[in-house]
Amino acid sequence: MTQTTDPGTSPLRILVAKPGLDGHDRGAKVVARALRDAGMEVVYTGLHQTPEQIVEAAIQEDVDAVGLSVLSGAHMTLFAKVAELLKTRDASDIVVFGGGIIPDGDIPQLDELGVAKVFTPGATTTEIVEWVRGNVERH
Repeated sequence: MTQTTDPGTSPLRILVAKPGLDGHDRGAKVVARALRDAGMEVVYTGLHQTPEQIVEAAIQEDVDAVGLSVLSGAHMTLFAKVAELLKTRDASDIVVFGGGIIPDGDIPQLDELGVAKVFTPGATTTEIVEWVRGNVERH
């Protein structure tokens, strides 16, 4: 028996990724679990992903949003590249958000580059889940 799901009621699909050479993924795993526990479908790509790999996975998995975690200081380059590649792949409807060790002064520029939300240290998983629910739509 084949079951069809109404896109309006299907769970949000979120890809959580660790771009670049950063090897610390505990925060990304905590966020991925919180999103999953909140009823979302979560794909975690693992460590050391290139922006190209992240975008390819996002498109292949038909996700609604990509959550990036960067602690290495390369957020300006990595977040921008993911947003740019989504646009060039005609997938700019995929919401990009992220977090990590990101100076407050970089957040406005990341916003201009297409990053919808940046969570800095101290953000709670409840805050992240509520933001995703309120700002990401199933497509």
